[in-house]
Amino acid sequence: MQKLILSITLVIFNFFLISTSTFSQDDNLYKNEKATIEDRVANLLSQMTLEEKVSQMRMFHRNQGIEISEKGKMELSDNVKERLVNGIGGIKNPGDEYSPEQSAELNNQLQKYIIEHSRLGIPAFFVTESYNGVDATGCTSFGRPISLSSSWNKALVKEVYDAIGREARLRGLHLTHSPVADIARDPRFGRMSEGFGEDTHLTTEMIVSAVSGMQGDFDGLRHTHIGAVTKHFAGYAQVAGGTNFASIEISPRTLIDEIFPPFKAAIQRAKSLGIMASHGDINGIASHANPWLLTEVLRNQWGFKGYTVSDANDIARLYSFMKVAETPEDAVMLGLTAGMDVDLYSDEAYALLPEMAKSNPEIEALVDRATRRVLRTKFILGLFDNPYQKPEEAKQNTRNEAAIELAHKADLESIILLKNDNKTLPLTKGTKQTIALVGPILDEETLAQFKNIAGDNYNFVVEKGFDLTDGNRSVPQVTAIELMVDGIQKIGSKTQNADIIVVFLGGDKFTSKEAFFGSALGDRKSIDPVGLQDQLLLKLKQTGKPVVVVLKHRRTLSINAFAEHADAILDCWELSEFGDKAVAKMIFGQATPSGKLPVTVPRSIGQIPFHYSQKEINYKKGYLFTENTPLYAFGYGLSYTSFEYSNLQLSDTLTAVDKSITASIQIENTGQTSGSEVVQLYIKDVVGSVVRPNMLLKGFEKVSLKPGETKTISLVITPQMLAFTGLDMKEVVETGAYVVMMGGSSNKLTQKGFKLVK
Repeated sequence: MQKLILSITLVIFNFFLISTSTFSQDDNLYKNEKATIEDRVANLLSQMTLEEKVSQMRMFHRNQGIEISEKGKMELSDNVKERLVNGIGGIKNPGDEYSPEQSAELNNQLQKYIIEHSRLGIPAFFVTESYNGVDATGCTSFGRPISLSSSWNKALVKEVYDAIGREARLRGLHLTHSPVADIARDPRFGRMSEGFGEDTHLTTEMIVSAVSGMQGDFDGLRHTHIGAVTKHFAGYAQVAGGTNFASIEISPRTLIDEIFPPFKAAIQRAKSLGIMASHGDINGIASHANPWLLTEVLRNQWGFKGYTVSDANDIARLYSFMKVAETPEDAVMLGLTAGMDVDLYSDEAYALLPEMAKSNPEIEALVDRATRRVLRTKFILGLFDNPYQKPEEAKQNTRNEAAIELAHKADLESIILLKNDNKTLPLTKGTKQTIALVGPILDEETLAQFKNIAGDNYNFVVEKGFDLTDGNRSVPQVTAIELMVDGIQKIGSKTQNADIIVVFLGGDKFTSKEAFFGSALGDRKSIDPVGLQDQLLLKLKQTGKPVVVVLKHRRTLSINAFAEHADAILDCWELSEFGDKAVAKMIFGQATPSGKLPVTVPRSIGQIPFHYSQKEINYKKGYLFTENTPLYAFGYGLSYTSFEYSNLQLSDTLTAVDKSITASIQIENTGQTSGSEVVQLYIKDVVGSVVRPNMLLKGFEKVSLKPGETKTISLVITPQMLAFTGLDMKEVVETGAYVVMMGGSSNKLTQKGFKLVK
């Protein structure tokens, strides 16, 4: 009997050992790099407490107390330590104020702390922004997105964002709340320059380039690049009155045909890792509480498998600001049910979930859904297997010579020549001349960069005259009139002995910026140049000397006086930190402008909305006492050489709705200088079942030509390019007549028709 009992005991003991061993192995499956991501996520999720899951759905800012000492040791506030008790989904901007190597060291220590002080060792993702490159000390400063879009060069834009993705990862960052896929058509909106312009197709191609570059074609996410969080989904830049946080009025058809495509392409073509929801509403439904938008469209229709994140505090604002929730808890349920996975910043939204689940256990299924998406993101980023960076590599490879040269190359391709009367530019070499560099947008480094390019051929005098604003970050004030008048007099005195005047005008970073939720302002009711800039230009024009305007700005401006009185205008938007080097090269003929406008430039704010792709019926009537044409058309941009288009051909003039055709056109450089031209293809649907746009950009290609050289550019027109939302709100390609237009800008095109049949 004793032997029997002993035998049974041994069997039970061995079974227990085997079971314990198997359980332990299963427990650690999420740490097995060879296992599938889906299995690793499921394994980890099954072991997490509700509190740990909710922590993965939250993100806080490094300003809660994350620093590194002079001796290189991380210092955390008690507040931060408390926030990390159960782990954390992510942290915004850790180390952004430090050098790349210091940031990498801090983020290594921070990640190590998070892993070692959480029960399951779940790493966090660290998040940045990237409007001019990585928004952190020591990184390469590139041009703003709308400036890059002015290059109309998809490969170049991808290369820029590839460099941004690499620099961010080197310093220990993993995601960026960029790029912006919003269609910017209202220049009153202070955040206009964060996007890629007014056109759906151009923005779509730029977004695909940006996301693909940032993510290293998705393959780079595990080691070398960062994930893109495309924003703001959806319709954000269409705010009423052009003011941040205002309501959004978009028809369902406009939303689907014009606003959605860049986001859809970011997901389906570029595999954007994340999506950020919009501050606004669609048809009265707050975007952060919109299940149709965040689940039906984003996931069910488009197949998005990434994670969604709120814009700052916006889940809580469903209660406090949008007023669509009776209580903070109701706001949480609205966001969670709609499909919001991560709550950015708030301590009054998803932080409430553990307590809410006590009275409503069904909540945990929604928590699991969101947590699963966050964990999947972290596995894709390789954070469990490769959580740390090498500070020395960050030091060596951030803002290196290749990145600096790339920023300069992008600047050169982004500058737009708007006007060049009597071939004022480029300046011809001859007897030594004196150039006056003047104006309120003059930078401290302008003179040095001009001297570096000009060599010994020119003398320079410099006078800024006045600042446009007082530089207040929250609510900037325009410089007092008397100070601007004095500044104009100073500039006038300095330019008396100059042979050529180069005046820097437009807007500083305070005249167009984000209007933060509190008291900060950044939108404008006018798009005229701020202050006495028109008067300054008229004063300079009275000298009788050639006046070249270098236009720097973050929003479209109604530059009527500039267009009328300047001898030449170089439109730069906002270039990189080396922008004036590129400007100098243009002025001195060491480079040829090739940029094209990504927006339509109106003559007056009263013309808004004034994008080129409005419905044809919008062009029937104009206004009393003013011309109703653009000051400068979408796609416009001059060169130092000239191009001639000829022989537009279509592969078919009668084709079926499921067939593609090819449009070809010859372009010749008829000037004396090598140059690049953007060949643009537009399509007009002559008769549709719904009122159709006057024309739509559907293709473009940038081509370089030597003097006398001719090339044939061919662009394919697919059935998808002709699709739109029909009468029944379903996508349709309709039979009938179409017009193909090709040329160098939206207002100078050669055209040929074709007919689509069943």
